[in-house]
Amino acid sequence: MKIRCKWAEVGTLLDVEYHDNEWGVPVHDDNKLFEFLLLETAQAGLSWSIVLKKRQAYRKSFDNFDVNKIAQYGHEKLQELFVNPSIIRNKSKIQSVVINANAFIKIQNQFGTFDSYLWSFVNGVPIQNQWINCEDVPSRTKISDILSDDLKKRNFKFVGSVTCYAIMQAIGMVNDHVTSCFRYDDLR
Repeated sequence: MKIRCKWAEVGTLLDVEYHDNEWGVPVHDDNKLFEFLLLETAQAGLSWSIVLKKRQAYRKSFDNFDVNKIAQYGHEKLQELFVNPSIIRNKSKIQSVVINANAFIKIQNQFGTFDSYLWSFVNGVPIQNQWINCEDVPSRTKISDILSDDLKKRNFKFVGSVTCYAIMQAIGMVNDHVTSCFRYDDLR
């Protein structure tokens, strides 16, 4: 029997699959990084389980997370998304996707890739935490505070420190699996 982080053990099958196969695995592909940025900003204030259930709908509704297409969304496309029942219909969050896509592209142009920019906050190496209990895992850190501030200066929306830390966890910038979790050693 596999021991998992408590949040996955009490979650749905989607939560377990996400935990076992994605959460904390280092991601360096810009398209995938944009996907996590979009999904984590949509999640702000909600349960990650909700977003996981809607992930395929987001993929379909947002052109497979193609940042260049999303950056060009106009009024008509936004109106279509505002009434789309398969995604989270928060107008501010939906509008922020276009703003964030344009800011994302500016970072790509400045740094070569969004990956280079993002991973520079941890010097390109995942932080290996050693949490015993899920309750010990912070919701934000000094690095996520710095990242959040920098993204906001670059015009990103819905990128508070807690959201930035969730992105860092999702894409493997930090290994926040508890030490007893079977994935902890896999990701060291």
